[in-house]
Amino acid sequence: MRISEMQLTKRQLLGGVAAATASIAVYGTAQAAPEIPQPDGDVDMAKVMTPGALPEMALGKTDAPVKIVEYMSMTCPHCAHFHNTTFDAIKQKYVDTGKVEFVLREFPFDPRAAAAFMLARCNPQKPEELATPEQYFPMVAMLFKQQQVWAAADDGRAALLQMSKLAGFTEDSFTKCLTNQKLLDEVNATRERGSKDFGVNATPTFLINGKRYSGDMPVDTMSALIDSLL
Repeated sequence: MRISEMQLTKRQLLGGVAAATASIAVYGTAQAAPEIPQPDGDVDMAKVMTPGALPEMALGKTDAPVKIVEYMSMTCPHCAHFHNTTFDAIKQKYVDTGKVEFVLREFPFDPRAAAAFMLARCNPQKPEELATPEQYFPMVAMLFKQQQVWAAADDGRAALLQMSKLAGFTEDSFTKCLTNQKLLDEVNATRERGSKDFGVNATPTFLINGKRYSGDMPVDTMSALIDSLL
């Protein structure tokens, strides 16, 4: 754009100010309802809800009318923002009240994200065994809250070890978990299935009652979407 195209007449400027003032006044008296996001495409929800290589990490009633499957990467800042600002509110409002079943699935974009998922999937005391949901969800929450500490650290292993010790890992159980080739293969298989079968190519991606939605959602937007399905 050229500078001449950016110049405004006094009438245009004053008109713009008046319009902005009017908008502020309207906003102050009655905020518009959040828009329901448009889906990226359709998915076969019966196929989506079929477990893959790893046991499902799910919250809520299996017969809930709304099914949400989130594909996420532990090093994705948008995923961290969703889990740090939206997830708990949605859980309290819809999952805990029996309206939504919420499933988390791994979609790592890089080796550090894959390592973080493996640690979330391991039992800290018995790394050869898989974690329970009661172990998995708090670990995921902690890693998202501390994402800036470990995801961009120069020494990723040392940073993840420090985080893992807070969850009960020792250096030995930490090493055993991250050298479990079968678990790594299963994490990668979960990502590949999401990409191949359900068209996931970004994180976070939400598969909700047969529709695919990409990108972070604030509480009011996801609430509006869920309400439209109830």
